[in-house]
Amino acid sequence: MKMPLTSITSGIGMEVVPDLYCFPIQIVNICFIGEPNSKEFVLVDAGMPDSQDMIIEEAEKRFGSGAKPTAIILTHGHFDHIGALQELLKTWDVPVYAHHLEEPYLTGQENYPPPNTEAEGLVAKLSPLFPRNSINISKNLQILPNDHTIPFLPDWKVIPTPGHTPGHISLYRERDQALIVGDAFVTVEQESLYEVLTQKQEMHGPPAYFTADWQAASSSVKTLAKLKPKTAITGHGLPMTGNTLMENLTVLAENFDETEIPDNKK
Repeated sequence: MKMPLTSITSGIGMEVVPDLYCFPIQIVNICFIGEPNSKEFVLVDAGMPDSQDMIIEEAEKRFGSGAKPTAIILTHGHFDHIGALQELLKTWDVPVYAHHLEEPYLTGQENYPPPNTEAEGLVAKLSPLFPRNSINISKNLQILPNDHTIPFLPDWKVIPTPGHTPGHISLYRERDQALIVGDAFVTVEQESLYEVLTQKQEMHGPPAYFTADWQAASSSVKTLAKLKPKTAITGHGLPMTGNTLMENLTVLAENFDETEIPDNKK
């Protein structure tokens, strides 16, 4: 079932750096890593349910007709990051890499916990409507190596950023200090329906209604802030760069426990 929520940026791709492309789908971002027109790329996350045709079309527009990823990397397994995955794998029979702690949610063994409906904002009140069931992609699933390397992406490394989910990861490239952070932090107030639809840019911690471990989430943001990134693509909200990114991320890390943790989780 297609989710009715759609932001004003949906379907408008953004080249953040020459080989890093952010593509918003309704309320979530996916990333393509690879040189344009190269026929090969790596896909990070798999968007909203029923968005597979949109993803394939955008991939072929950017990388050429018939282009397919060498692999798909998952930051985590929430419904808006794996929504089109099973359908995509029918067209693209490629390996899917995830952290070992996400495996139960990607092999049909375990569902994510219920949302925190007491978090502020209308989206939190709507969150019981969001799917939290596991999927089973055992045939394609590969566990990321323990040494933090990423297959097919030699310039990138895994930064474990648990909290939002147990096996949540971010991806970091040192040479240009680029980050793909999934939902470790976001650049929109994801709990506010109005902000989600209009995509007003402001930095926050992970979506409060689906975050399981707030102390781990706080530590993860502090870990990312220490990297002093120059570019960040988040799972929700517009990409952020330069001084704006560094200043906002520093403030978020310093004040996370006071400003981001819901009252009923403190």
